[in-house]
Amino acid sequence: MALSNNMKGAVLMALSMAGFTCNDALVKAVTPFVNVGQIMFVRGALTTVLVYFIARQMGALRHVRILKDPMILLRIGFEILAAITYLSALGNIPLANASSILQSLPLAVTLGAALVLKEPVGWRRWTAILVGFLGVMIIIRPGPEGFTLASLYVVISVFAAASRDLATKKIGASTPSLTVTLFTAIGNGIVGALLIVPMGGWQPMSGSTFGLLALASLLVFVGYQSIVMAMRTGEISFIAPFRYTSLLWALGLGIVFFGETPDIWMIFGATVVICSGLYTFYRENKRQLADPVGQESRPGSPV
Repeated sequence: MALSNNMKGAVLMALSMAGFTCNDALVKAVTPFVNVGQIMFVRGALTTVLVYFIARQMGALRHVRILKDPMILLRIGFEILAAITYLSALGNIPLANASSILQSLPLAVTLGAALVLKEPVGWRRWTAILVGFLGVMIIIRPGPEGFTLASLYVVISVFAAASRDLATKKIGASTPSLTVTLFTAIGNGIVGALLIVPMGGWQPMSGSTFGLLALASLLVFVGYQSIVMAMRTGEISFIAPFRYTSLLWALGLGIVFFGETPDIWMIFGATVVICSGLYTFYRENKRQLADPVGQESRPGSPV
């Protein structure tokens, strides 16, 4: 049986989370040796080359004038902000903690979809959104004992990423996803190059460090392309909860490779966030069952 647009979007979202989280682990491993600007530049440059040749082979290249589309520019800008803040946090916070805060992203996207895209959200889902953000507060624990600047960076990254996803949903249907991915990678590389000197200057890289960043660039490509395709294939409210699969990857990678042990506050806060998100998914699914025709995804959504 053929998958619906929403189910295709869910699979793509899960694949994207695997790519991004494994990339996060690789980036965290190199942060003691190179600064955030250098990471963004090297990873962005490698991703740009990879995406360019794939897009050229598939005939998906478009002229730079597509950047006249304000939604593409907004997406690139929000992606860059999300990358800067999140990468700045990774070297100073456990991978599982950063990922746990990121689990509030579906709630932020649902909030944005209601406010910007005018998708219907009832009082129950509004309550779930508020409870979910309370879970984030539990994770970061405002106060001298629990709060860190790195936690705040991840929170900023969440709202930047939510804005990015909403902009992706509004990109014109004629623009190939590979083109969006290509210009996003270029933007990250350019901004990264500009940040190298302010963040401490270029540091010589060993072969292993370069190799990890090369692998990270491949995983970023997988993440970029999958998330663009996901956001343009299914309904945001349906596919957003599948971001939670990233926490499973983060917990496993953090324990195995970084010797991290999640504390009770992180686990409790993450549970609150995830349960809130799953409840919003349940309410959205119930709404779709009540109005299956009105909520059907656009047929033939381009990827």
